[in-house]
Amino acid sequence: MLANTGHNRKIRRALVTGAAGFIGSHLTEALLKQEISVVAFDDYSAGKPENLNPFRGMKNFENIHGDVTDAKAVSDAMTGVDTVFHQAASKKTICMRDPSRDLEVNAGGSLRLLQAAVAAGVEKYVHASTGSVYGEPVTMPQNEQHRLHPVSLYGVSKLAGENYVNTFAAQFGIDATILRYFHVYGPRQESSDVGGVVSIFLRRALQDKPLLVHGDGQQMRTFTWVGDIVEANIRSATMPVARGKIYNCASGIRVTVNELASMVLKRVNPKIKITHGDPLPGDIREFDVDNSLIKRELGLEFERDFERGLNTTLDWALSEFAAKQTI
Repeated sequence: MLANTGHNRKIRRALVTGAAGFIGSHLTEALLKQEISVVAFDDYSAGKPENLNPFRGMKNFENIHGDVTDAKAVSDAMTGVDTVFHQAASKKTICMRDPSRDLEVNAGGSLRLLQAAVAAGVEKYVHASTGSVYGEPVTMPQNEQHRLHPVSLYGVSKLAGENYVNTFAAQFGIDATILRYFHVYGPRQESSDVGGVVSIFLRRALQDKPLLVHGDGQQMRTFTWVGDIVEANIRSATMPVARGKIYNCASGIRVTVNELASMVLKRVNPKIKITHGDPLPGDIREFDVDNSLIKRELGLEFERDFERGLNTTLDWALSEFAAKQTI
């Protein structure tokens, strides 16, 4: 847990959508450790029940099985809530397979939550977005004023969600903050082929399978530790300066996909091969992100030792892999 920075606002009861997912479960855990009541909301289309198992039975934890596109379920979950952390999303890898569902979740789900939040008199709304809303960079490093021109269906639907947040803030006065995530990694990340590249590479390496790199592997990424994402959410919810702000939530680390693959194999098995396939549609080539605003206003310091974070994630993946082998 990062040092307390003298937060001004107290969170009493928080709704976390996508709570059984990778980021959502880490956020839920951090809130519960601060003795904040949490309503965990998830439809388990991507989230895993086991991510929430350690919290079941806790007096300040409530679990609701629901879909963010279901207006009644969302409204019911909002009862007594003063803070919303909207983490639920249709993943980027799903948008090509089912773009209608992608839009329904990322835009429609955000609209349902905002409507319910206004009706319930929620004090604070923190919205998880993505660097994909920028599209290919025109100027670098990309700051929060960079043009918004998404090149993926996922980026389009997430930008629509952002626009709903900004419109509700302007029309209804809701205190909202948008966080744009970049290549988050850490324990509990989905490792199937719809997961993040770090967890996918770790899973394939542990299975002694070749690591599949889409394109030439020179795509630049800025991997961000999940604990920093959690801290950014909590500070956004508690610090008045965050009202109405949009922040790049990125470490600033620059690693190519090829470098990532080599780092994974160096730790797991250097004999495993790296293969190359077709580039992914809408995959952005270059990321060089300006994170100075969130560092300056929220005092956030990002984990800069990528190898240390990768080793921590691998240790978790190894324990998970060993547990599954014994079942």
